[in-house]
Amino acid sequence: MTTSDYAAYIASLPRILAGAAALFRDTEGRVLLVEPNYRKGWALPGGTVESDLGETPRQAARRETLEEIGLDLELGALLAVDWVTGDARPPIAAYVYDGGVLTTAQFTSIALQEEELLSWQLVAREDIPEYLMGSLGHRVLAALDALADGVGAVELENGLPPA
Repeated sequence: MTTSDYAAYIASLPRILAGAAALFRDTEGRVLLVEPNYRKGWALPGGTVESDLGETPRQAARRETLEEIGLDLELGALLAVDWVTGDARPPIAAYVYDGGVLTTAQFTSIALQEEELLSWQLVAREDIPEYLMGSLGHRVLAALDALADGVGAVELENGLPPA
């Protein structure tokens, strides 16, 4: 196979998107959610993995956390990987990392990225489905379960365990 044949082969392969987020909590177990200004609903701090720049999902989650809420924190264990299908876009591989329990001082120092975010809020587990729609809500609940059970990362498809 020539170099140009190999390049053509690589260009012909399917594409997927990758996203990464951090799951931060307070001492009461509430989850930190952010409200984007560019779409309806809430989200975890996180965003797109810039793989063209050599970024890994863990690095993306940390970078996005710094950009979105102004906290530069080492992230803990991978909690969930979710394969999310889409109609108008390629599939997304979504990674969720343990951001840990934040201190009062860390919450006080949150600085929202005004270009993308309207607000942030702490949300109790039972209220997650009201804030996070569809697979994202399921993904966050599965990540919280994985954290509580100490089972390591869970594999998900559209927010749910594979059949």
